[in-house]
Amino acid sequence: MLTAKSLFQEIIDDDESFQLFCSIAASGEAQGGWENARIAALVAPGMRDLGPKITRHGADEDKHGRIFHALMRKRGLDPVPVPPDTDYTMLLERRGIGLAHDKLRRDEPLTERDIVVYLAHSRVTEERAAAQMRLLVRHFGDHPDLGKAIRMICDDEDNHLAYCHEELLRLNYEGYGRLIQSVLRESALAEIQVYRDVSLAVMRHMGRILRWPKAKAATLAAGIHGVYAYERAVGWHKMVDLRMPERRDALGGPVAPVHAF
Repeated sequence: MLTAKSLFQEIIDDDESFQLFCSIAASGEAQGGWENARIAALVAPGMRDLGPKITRHGADEDKHGRIFHALMRKRGLDPVPVPPDTDYTMLLERRGIGLAHDKLRRDEPLTERDIVVYLAHSRVTEERAAAQMRLLVRHFGDHPDLGKAIRMICDDEDNHLAYCHEELLRLNYEGYGRLIQSVLRESALAEIQVYRDVSLAVMRHMGRILRWPKAKAATLAAGIHGVYAYERAVGWHKMVDLRMPERRDALGGPVAPVHAF
């Protein structure tokens, strides 16, 4: 029976597909780490109190990138180039979602609006990341090679999501509510399309590596399109609601160290 667990098990059991999976994940985390570091360096003067939390957000993502590299090294694998059609972060940027890299490369302070855009964009993407990591932990949290790594990343992603909720709610009370809701909606509708496209691309690459029969590939593609249809109709609403998290000040402390995996 084709399930999320059986599919991922197939991917991690094969060196080439595992190598591509970890390379894609590591690249995305490294991009996120760089973005957050630049945002922290350029944070709007009136929002400098957010600087340490943005820095922590980026440091966590850098850490996740190192974890995925460590998982590859443990199996004697080197990173491989990431196919452009699987580059989630860059595809979102091309749709105008989040802060453009050319803006972040300049040494000009960001505006308060920019910081709201960053937090709203992060709230949407962290919802996806946290859900994916919880799924992996549910199925592979006790895996001898992967379990410790994915549990650590999952805990961090939950922290990141909590941080976005808390800070956006604070900014909502400070008068940014209309902007927050507008950016959240725009980001969510774009993200579900990019996620669909990236998922289809990843499955194509994995199918080539693992030599999936056409029927299996077609079934997976149909499932991805089905998820998109649901999210386009109603699922995106979950990405735009704001609620006070149980974890308060989730990024207020130091980065947890990376231990050997």
